[in-house]
Amino acid sequence: MTAVQFTRAWIRSHAGSERGANLIEYALLLVLIALVAIGAVAALGNGTSSRYSNITSQLG
Repeated sequence: MTAVQFTRAWIRSHAGSERGANLIEYALLLVLIALVAIGAVAALGNGTSSRYSNITSQLG
């Protein structure tokens, strides 16, 4: 069973109930938070790395 098939089966099994709807909402929220975190790390990663490299070379 592939990940896509597993996800579809999981959604089908939980989609009919209120509990399933809540689980899907929380899963979507978790994905959104993860995407924002990954975007922030990608955007700030190079600048932060450069600053730490400059500090390290100055302490040297």
